Amino acid sequence: MTEIHLDPLSPEWDCPLGSKDLEEEECPWGGGSGLPPPGCFPGSWRHDVGLDCKGSPEGAEAQAGTVYYYSLLQSCLQQAGLPETQDRSQVPRTGCPGAEVTLCILGSPSTFLSVLLEGGVQSPGNMLLCLSPAWLTKVPAPGQPGEAALLVSKAVSFHPGGLTFLDDFVPPRRATYFLAGLGLGSCWGREAAELARDLTCPTGASAELARLLEDRLLTRRLLAQQGGVVVPATLAFTYKPPVLLRGGDASQGLRLVELSGKEGQETLVKEEVGAFLLSEALGDALQVAVKLSGWRWRGRQALRLYPRAELGTVVDTVLALLEKLEEEESVLVEAVCPPARLPFPGSPPPGPELAVRICAVVCRTQGDRPLLSKVVCGVGRGDRPLRHQSSLPLTLEVALAQCGLGEAAQVAVVRRRVKAAAEAALAAVLALETGLSAEQRGGRRARTDFLGVDFALTVAGGALTPVALELNGCLCLEACGALEGLWAAPRRGPAAEAAASAPLVETMLRRSARCLMEGRQLLLIGAGGVSKKFVWEAARDYGLKLHLVESDPNHFASQLVQTFIHFDVTEHRRDEENARLLAELVRARGLQLDGCFSYWDDCLVLTALLCQELGLPCNPPAAMRLAKQKSRTQLHLLRRHGPPWPAPSLHAVPCCPLESEADVERAIRQVPLPGVMKLEFGAGAVGVRLVEDAPQCHEHFSRIARDLQGEADHPGIGLGWGNAMLLMEFVEGTEHDVDLVLFGGRLLAAFVSDNGPTRLPGFTETAACMPTGLAPEQEAQLVQAAFRCCLGCGLLDGVFNVELKLTRAGPRLIEINPRMGGFYLRDWILELYGVDLFLAAAMVACGLRPALPTHPRARGHLVGVMCLVSQHLQALSSTASRETLQGLHDRGLLRFNQLEEALVPGEYEEPYCSVACAGPSPAEARLRLLGLCQGLGIDGPQYPVAHFLSHFK
Repeated sequence: MTEIHLDPLSPEWDCPLGSKDLEEEECPWGGGSGLPPPGCFPGSWRHDVGLDCKGSPEGAEAQAGTVYYYSLLQSCLQQAGLPETQDRSQVPRTGCPGAEVTLCILGSPSTFLSVLLEGGVQSPGNMLLCLSPAWLTKVPAPGQPGEAALLVSKAVSFHPGGLTFLDDFVPPRRATYFLAGLGLGSCWGREAAELARDLTCPTGASAELARLLEDRLLTRRLLAQQGGVVVPATLAFTYKPPVLLRGGDASQGLRLVELSGKEGQETLVKEEVGAFLLSEALGDALQVAVKLSGWRWRGRQALRLYPRAELGTVVDTVLALLEKLEEEESVLVEAVCPPARLPFPGSPPPGPELAVRICAVVCRTQGDRPLLSKVVCGVGRGDRPLRHQSSLPLTLEVALAQCGLGEAAQVAVVRRRVKAAAEAALAAVLALETGLSAEQRGGRRARTDFLGVDFALTVAGGALTPVALELNGCLCLEACGALEGLWAAPRRGPAAEAAASAPLVETMLRRSARCLMEGRQLLLIGAGGVSKKFVWEAARDYGLKLHLVESDPNHFASQLVQTFIHFDVTEHRRDEENARLLAELVRARGLQLDGCFSYWDDCLVLTALLCQELGLPCNPPAAMRLAKQKSRTQLHLLRRHGPPWPAPSLHAVPCCPLESEADVERAIRQVPLPGVMKLEFGAGAVGVRLVEDAPQCHEHFSRIARDLQGEADHPGIGLGWGNAMLLMEFVEGTEHDVDLVLFGGRLLAAFVSDNGPTRLPGFTETAACMPTGLAPEQEAQLVQAAFRCCLGCGLLDGVFNVELKLTRAGPRLIEINPRMGGFYLRDWILELYGVDLFLAAAMVACGLRPALPTHPRARGHLVGVMCLVSQHLQALSSTASRETLQGLHDRGLLRFNQLEEALVPGEYEEPYCSVACAGPSPAEARLRLLGLCQGLGIDGPQYPVAHFLSHFK
């Protein structure tokens, strides 16, 4: 065999004759450790831009690196059809250090372009690219010994539409998330590693974690043992292996030989290599590769391929490489996976056999769950290894079709196997990190947030199998960005490719929110019941310091907060006086609050009044009163005719307030029947009823006036405000919830769910589905209707739940709940979208813009049904007991949300619990739920679950 190529970066040493040497990796400009020659980027853009950072002078070599990366960014933008970066550095940007999201990346623009552009969409102006370490400064963090805050003095900021600006920041922005390019080809590897170490803000990479992932032997054993991922058959000779490689169970096809020394190993090496080359673990492989393993050798060696039959040559190469080993390094002999021979319809194509290399990017999402975000392939000759940047990026479908596999079902099978293997790989890495100390990870907040997994597609056991070759981040991310770039420039494709980095940016925002909120002091008004137990666990997880005002001196939450203030908040006609008294108590206790909020219906107006007293952010008390009283909400919006158009009046429903029997008679003449009669300040659909004629109106008014007179008759549904009622027109249509996040009068996020038909004449919720099954236009109509109604009532900041009906004439308002959605909604939105409404509400209460993705994507579907004590007492006491449902929840078979504590039936009841099933489609989730309900005894003639789920087909 002849020598083909030696990597210019490889160490100086002789290569045994007869091998085939192929460069394993490349630096971005094709070789050499210096910068590329001038003029390597064809294009026209301004060069007289302010790249110097005041107060941080750079040497000539560092300046050249900054200029190079700036030119590379302009070239990337140009090829993507995006405008040139505008220099705004002469007028420094001012901001709110410590109170705004700052996502900072230090690295190659070509590597991170996908992340940067997506960040500009999801968090405009907050995604920053630093082209030099001199643009960043670490400062000691007060009260956090050994840790430092990261300040950004200069950066390129990204905005929607691919707009970019070169900005100076005075004062510097404080990073809430940092991601450094630590891989091959980075000009700033050492500086980036030091900047990323021991930060107070979350980091998505560190030198310590990168070293672990760059050790092929370690990652292969990790993937094989912990993730069940197929890896190439490998024989490893390791010299004084690291602790993570010592001991442990053997993995199939992976043999580890620990060496006591590097010399005098000829006999052992010959025996081990001979046995390995003859072993069945190699399968149909005709060649083996010999390489060094360890972070020191990543991308700095030639790849040596040998026929499997050449024992002597392989042994000689291994012995030569052993001399180069340092402690914790290895020499690997691994099988070269033969390319899959795919059947071509008709005659096979001319030319050499083709091989497919699959690159998968997988991201860490909410709950540390891996999610495959993009698959990119390269196709090349089957007789030589495929490398990054040596082939054009292709979709999996196109790549397999070029190799002869075009059937959609078979392609789907390959995609599922790649997805399972890639997600298992990241899960194994995350599990490994969990067991590492902060020092081993490179900092308390260092985590791996995304991973690139390179696969070879081969045949194993008669099936097409992706075999994991190596883990990397930047190269796979760059490949995905290159594929997305095919559709980026104008007139090149029917639609934009979904960004591979979208889940990564969502994780950046989620971790930034935690960073901004950790240690914040919040006053919570009203603890709520069992349905709000999640609050205390979430507050501990986010590092919030909660102080609680609660009427019940024995409430379980009194032991879970920093400060407990026992105060009767149930008499809401004294809210103004109570707000002044509470403000005095807060001042007397010396509480230094960042915010004050409530998720409990009864306490919303009191909370607004108290915020006003304490000078804390909140909606005006008048707006909260308006939204709290249902008839006032509708009548106010009916008068809001605009402009702008469409006006809120289009969504309001005629109604009439009721305080006496005389009011009932008057309302009957004003509101068309059938109508809906409900409590003015009620909650949970308690006391809501369909009335079809005048006698039913009078009868229901009298019954409520008799049965529900005060808070003691039914705590927690607003009777502290009195038991006034209203009659409103009954609106035909499907019912929906819209949960909104608003800040400064701007809509940041909206989540729409569908409700099933109720059991008339009552309106207690029966079933729900999320995300909505409506057409996009109808969903948008609901979101805009909910948004306009909130603005129309003066609700500009907060998390709100708006109930609407979608009629043939458009959305109609049922009511506005000026707080976080109740029942299961927070849990479902967190599960499907990774967005926590509780955290968003807490951020707004502190005057901080919630760190939310602009267009959150659902990760599946949930369909649920409510259980009522009046209908399910027997099942809830036996086959569907709380313990049984919780056990099924813990096993991932359903989602269980307990809403009430006691199994006590009553005429005016609220749902006891919600039971839901997940699925990749609404139909599959619905079928799973129906089967479970039948098995648990929840479904029955008096409670036909199939009927309640009929809207979700």
